[in-house]
Amino acid sequence: MKRFRWLGAIGLTLLVVGCQTTRYTPPKPLTGDALIDGHNAIETAPVKDKVLWQYRTAVTAMRRGQFAEAKRLLDEAIARVSNTMGNDASAKKSRGYFNAEAKKTFIGEPYERVMAYYYRGLLYWMDGEPDNARACFRSAQLQDSDTVDKKYANDYVLLDYLDGYATAKLGDDGSDALKRAIAEAKISTPPATYDQKANVLFFVEFGEGPTKYATGEYAENLMFRGGVSRVRAAQLRIADKAYQLRPYDDLYFQATTRGGRVMDHILANKAGFKKTTDTVGNAALLSGLVLAGRRETQGAALGVAAFGLISKLTAAGTTPEADIRSWDNLPLFLTFASIQLPAGQHTATVEFLDDVNHVLPGLTKTITLTVPEGKDKVVYVSDKSTSPQNL
Repeated sequence: MKRFRWLGAIGLTLLVVGCQTTRYTPPKPLTGDALIDGHNAIETAPVKDKVLWQYRTAVTAMRRGQFAEAKRLLDEAIARVSNTMGNDASAKKSRGYFNAEAKKTFIGEPYERVMAYYYRGLLYWMDGEPDNARACFRSAQLQDSDTVDKKYANDYVLLDYLDGYATAKLGDDGSDALKRAIAEAKISTPPATYDQKANVLFFVEFGEGPTKYATGEYAENLMFRGGVSRVRAAQLRIADKAYQLRPYDDLYFQATTRGGRVMDHILANKAGFKKTTDTVGNAALLSGLVLAGRRETQGAALGVAAFGLISKLTAAGTTPEADIRSWDNLPLFLTFASIQLPAGQHTATVEFLDDVNHVLPGLTKTITLTVPEGKDKVVYVSDKSTSPQNL
């Protein structure tokens, strides 16, 4: 009996060692206002989740026309991501068998990091800095470079198109980027030439972007639910003209053709390790019980049972679950248009169309914009933007 008390003590010690305490900051009550609740989450959420809430809240700010706030949030998120990638202690720990993926600092999957740079790029252009905008579009493509099948690397149509357009606006040759954009087109093909005289740039998005879920015996496989969108195109009406905007990029496609991270393989290894150690533990505990039934083998029973208990505890402590935290307010489709307008005030209407080109009720946006003399005017419109807007 003394031997088995020691066995119980071993198990209790392992359980106590495995427990850790963390400081808990209670969340603030939800207000129903996505911007307020987002800021509250940034303030009270664990450090590992701050980038996620900065991403989400930045988009909410953009859709309300609060672009300075969106810039601040994106700058903070991008800086944190840049410092985290490859250097974050929590990310390194999560690669071990005993640390969950969801405990690491969130930086997002490649398509999520792409969107952070995409939004920051259009905001730079909005501020009259096409050179910095181009740098962001190029950085966004780099986030998409880690793919299993390299034919899906750097294949955002709009990012290459905008890279070349900004280059042309800066007086250089953007034709190579334009050729890449046309070659990559899967849904719609962008214009074959850049209108360098166009001075109003419309960045338009619509639909519900992808979200994540996990499958597998231990929820170790990261999967994506397809985005949903009644909207299949947008229609811009301004200065007695109409322009139809078809999507260039689909974020569900981008999410599901994402890179094969080393972490994917580690998660598979974690699942295999958990299953193996659990099976070994079961077998050892059973053997220990058999040996304990005979006086001459009770000493061996203690060692075998202790090994089995340790194996079971090891299996229980192995956490192969995939990280399913999602930037869950992204759009599904991205598109763009550039037009020429005289300087001064104009009113634009953006309608959102279904798959048979009917205008969807309740989504139409009205924008009053002032076009400056000698500069580009950048207009951002989502099917979730507030309306009317004054820009």
